[in-house]
Order: sequence, then structure tokens, then C-alpha cells
Amino acid sequence: MENYVIIDVREPMEYKRGHVKGAINVPPAVLMSGPSALRNIPKDAPIMLYCVSGSRSNVSKHILESMGYTNITNGINKQQVEARLGL
Repeated sequence: MENYVIIDVREPMEYKRGHVKGAINVPPAVLMSGPSALRNIPKDAPIMLYCVSGSRSNVSKHILESMGYTNITNGINKQQVEARLGL
């Protein structure tokens, strides 16, 4: 299994209510500004995004692709990511 960088793209208040263990919180508006949280992540690193319904994570996937990231998975939501990764 790949060792994913997990990014929760929900808003900070949603993240505080519960998130995937080890996930970093970077909402789409922050992603568009090139956040420092991604500075040391290689462009080909496996990244898994999630939100509530998969909509914001899909938008975020396109943002990251436009920044040159190439290995991105839309994990849809917290429950699906946890199930997929066996957490």
C-alpha cells in the first residue's frame, strides 16, 4: 500500500470535529495560494484528498494538478479514506 499524504480539504472547524489520523488541513482557498504545508511534498508523492461529499476534494485535485502534482486520489470522505487505508 502506498504511503499517502492525506489532506483534509474541509474548513478548519470541520477538521476540528474529527479527521483522518495524520491528515493535514488545507482548504481549497488555502491551496490556491500555494500553502507552506505542501512546500516539502514532492510533486509525484501519493496524495489522498477528502472532504464531506467529494466535491471540494475534486476541486482541490484540479488545483493541485495545475500546480504540477501528479499522483492524486480523491478519497471522497473521512469514512471512505479510513476504510481504504485500514485505519
